[in-house]
Amino acid sequence: MEITLSIIKADIGAIGGHMAPSAQLLATVRQHILEEAANILIDSYISYTGDDIALLMTHKRGTGDEAVHRLALDAFLAGTEVARAQGLYGAGQDLVKDAFSANVRGMGPAVAEMEFEERPNEPFLFFAADKTDPGAYNLPLYLAFADPMNTPGLFLSQKLAQGFRFVIMDVGHTECDRIIELVAPEDLYDIAALLRDPQRYVVESVWSRASSEQAAVVSTSRLRDVAGKSTGKDDPVMVLRTQMHFPSTGELLAPFQVGHFVAGGVRGSHNMPLMPCTLNSPVSYFDGPPVVTCAAFACHEGRLTEPVDAFAHPFWDAVREHVAAKAMEMRRQGFFGSAMLPLAQLEYTGVAERIERLQGRFRERED
Repeated sequence: MEITLSIIKADIGAIGGHMAPSAQLLATVRQHILEEAANILIDSYISYTGDDIALLMTHKRGTGDEAVHRLALDAFLAGTEVARAQGLYGAGQDLVKDAFSANVRGMGPAVAEMEFEERPNEPFLFFAADKTDPGAYNLPLYLAFADPMNTPGLFLSQKLAQGFRFVIMDVGHTECDRIIELVAPEDLYDIAALLRDPQRYVVESVWSRASSEQAAVVSTSRLRDVAGKSTGKDDPVMVLRTQMHFPSTGELLAPFQVGHFVAGGVRGSHNMPLMPCTLNSPVSYFDGPPVVTCAAFACHEGRLTEPVDAFAHPFWDAVREHVAAKAMEMRRQGFFGSAMLPLAQLEYTGVAERIERLQGRFRERED
């Protein structure tokens, strides 16, 4: 059976600043999906990570379907009205464009969709991150699909040993979206050369070379580019299919123990470690640290099981302690050096404007 997984995510209002959506806001979004999904969806799951609400929907309508995207947008609009009535911060923040044309791409919400022939058993992982951008997934995807030090299946399994094809997007190109396709292991150094710059190059999808099936999809929209101004980080979502022609669940989760530094934190302008958190976690310290959650599912004929919280195991408590220590150590640097993003990547323009004002006060040194 061919099914489509669609994830559409947006920040439409939160309690206490950017912490978490209210219970009434979540209930409104859920109720709208339940009432309006007949003849559109097979199943759905709604959760939040930080102040972002994500809709995971299964259906048979293919990617970019107008009815599915309209359903999601209408649910977010209904939630936005509740957010405004409650005085939540950032009500409708990610709904930056009004005109709906076929789908919500380019309107603000993050979108990750995958269409595939369902296997007899179809396990997959749904990741959602807050206070960071799509490049946050570059390192985990590289380690999981290209590095045998992380994924022994790359040499233990004949299927995985055939490698994977990476579709990488140049999100920094100003004129149009550009992609390049590179294969591991042959193009490993080229893949590494691009992915080392997560502000410019982002993994869009990963494909099995053994079966030609899609293994991963990432939302790659740049919210700042859509809005034309700073409205926060992009807060990306990702789906990873697991087992058989793909790495095992454990191999896909393992890279997140690194707590690697990503763009994010307060005002989206810092380098902070990515913390794996339990499902439906708010953000806290320094508007973060940047967080990622993972819900594991099995799917049959488009019907979802209940989610398993992949980061709820006691192992991840030790990881969270390590990430917290990294975050506090980086914050000791304040604004200095690598603690903040380069000038061109800052979400707020105040520093650039301040430096520009100072230019007129410089003078040539007199020896």
